[in-house]
Amino acid sequence: MKIAKKQKEIRNKIQSEKKYTVSEAMDLLKEGATTSFDETVDVCIRLGVDAKKSDQQVRSAVVLPHGIGKTKRVLAIVKPEKEAEAKEAGADFIGTAEIIEKIQGGWLDFDAVVATPDMMGTVSKVGKILGPRGLMPNPKTGTVSFDVKKAVSECKAGKVEFRTEKAGNLHAPVGKVSFGPEKLTDNLQALLVIVRKLKPQSAKGVYLKAITLSSTMGPGIRLDMGDVGKLLG
Repeated sequence: MKIAKKQKEIRNKIQSEKKYTVSEAMDLLKEGATTSFDETVDVCIRLGVDAKKSDQQVRSAVVLPHGIGKTKRVLAIVKPEKEAEAKEAGADFIGTAEIIEKIQGGWLDFDAVVATPDMMGTVSKVGKILGPRGLMPNPKTGTVSFDVKKAVSECKAGKVEFRTEKAGNLHAPVGKVSFGPEKLTDNLQALLVIVRKLKPQSAKGVYLKAITLSSTMGPGIRLDMGDVGKLLG
């Protein structure tokens, strides 16, 4: 059976208007992974916030218990006295001004950037390059810190950064299909717990409005919010 035919079958099986339990969704994700590569599982969370208002922006990061199935290449932009700490924590690239020049020249062979507060003036020179790619260090995500060891270690461990988009939606990876239902559920739970804690005080009404899971090539699977509530306790 060709992959295209399998994908069509799973798309026909998943009812767009139906809401599935977390357990059912995990089974469907596994069944719907028809490609030769290990597909990433993503979650889309629709929040009851007005993303246009600065006090209703939801942005942070979480270290998922089982990682995301990918080893991140971490760049640490620190002063010389912090280089040993960054190296010990596993930073793949370490530097100061020369690294900034390299980035300005087009080098982007990294997946996360950590910087100490005293280096942010220097980092800002490449803000227009890093920002649109989601690579700009930020205190809210723990990537701007004098505790370089912790910042780098968390990135290497599979820390996932997230933030609301204009429509109030939030997207994040929660692992690979190969993780299996149990680990994917653990990761999803860890993410949702943090997101729930970050509910802005000014946000009124239902906060977690809708959640959809999908694999890289698979269709969206809407979750039953009542069942999600059980997961969160």
